[in-house]
Amino acid sequence: MQRIGTVLWIIALALAASGCAGCGTYNDLVAAEEQVDQAWGNVEAQYQRRADLVPNLVNTVKGAASFEQETLESVTNARAQATSVNLTVEDLSDPAKVRQFQEAQAQLSGALGRLLAVAEDYPQLQATEAFRDLQAQLEGTENRINVARMRYNEAVSEYNTKVRQFPGIIVANITGFERREPFEADPGAEEVPTVDFES
Repeated sequence: MQRIGTVLWIIALALAASGCAGCGTYNDLVAAEEQVDQAWGNVEAQYQRRADLVPNLVNTVKGAASFEQETLESVTNARAQATSVNLTVEDLSDPAKVRQFQEAQAQLSGALGRLLAVAEDYPQLQATEAFRDLQAQLEGTENRINVARMRYNEAVSEYNTKVRQFPGIIVANITGFERREPFEADPGAEEVPTVDFES
């Protein structure tokens, strides 16, 4: 009888220990998920900052005589598309939604790049303080976006590792923690740009 009591006591201790370990793993997953959510909020804030700068930039450029209307329209349309694609933290587990968001932001980046390249042909525009200020703010925002995306990817990597490692994978499957999607490089980013000094 005493032997059965000892075995039951050992089983109860083992169950209690595994329950405590499970709680610790669950809490680690919650903390890692919160880091991902916070990092995502920082990414969104920087993209919103850029979207808020675009109308001011477009209006400043419109003042330049005979500025290419098509370029301005492409920036305005890309901004509208980028701000219409909303991605919630719940959507971060869906690769298709993350890709759609990333593509819309890449279109806006491309349109802004074309606008700034074309603006170089307008010395009177380049000379205005308002344009130079907006250009500097936009460049700073692009840098902030890159930093926020990098930090988001770091948080996602740490979270995804915890979700996939043992015993996290067991707790994640039981409690519904899902892998999150990182940002990927924009298409064509792997190609080295061509520089031609002879043209």
